[in-house]
Amino acid sequence: MTAYTSTFPTPFGPFSVAVSETGAVLATAFGNLDALRDRFDADTVIDDSKRTQAARDQISAYLAGKRTDFDLPLAPEGSAFQQRVWSALRSIPRGETRSYGYLAKKLRTAARAIGRANATNPICLIVPCHRVIGADGSLTGFAFGEEIKRRLLELEGLKIV
Repeated sequence: MTAYTSTFPTPFGPFSVAVSETGAVLATAFGNLDALRDRFDADTVIDDSKRTQAARDQISAYLAGKRTDFDLPLAPEGSAFQQRVWSALRSIPRGETRSYGYLAKKLRTAARAIGRANATNPICLIVPCHRVIGADGSLTGFAFGEEIKRRLLELEGLKIV
């Protein structure tokens, strides 16, 4: 598979995106290409800002507070269970959070299984793994750090104490 990538500046620092030949988002990462490459497999990776333009525009607008959702085709690679968890993440409304336990109950599995699937989500931000928190309200389990998670939740209107 060939993936087309781009790294661009945002108010949260550099952000990287990979898309397929059809333009579907394969992976995203806060950081540079190295951070992105850990999140997907491809035989060939080509820097191509034209092919990634739609994703870059929507991500930039979202992180600047000018957009509230995403309208992009997604193509995350994962098991059937991971796909179910990632679908559940997409159902968490902007400005709200859910605990690992809540999602585990909803999907009839263990909180640890939710945590593992959440941690392997290749499309951060668009598939909002940052909206999953600990049962005590703690900002646990975000691959890009608690500070970025806090800022994302605050961008979405949550007051984090």
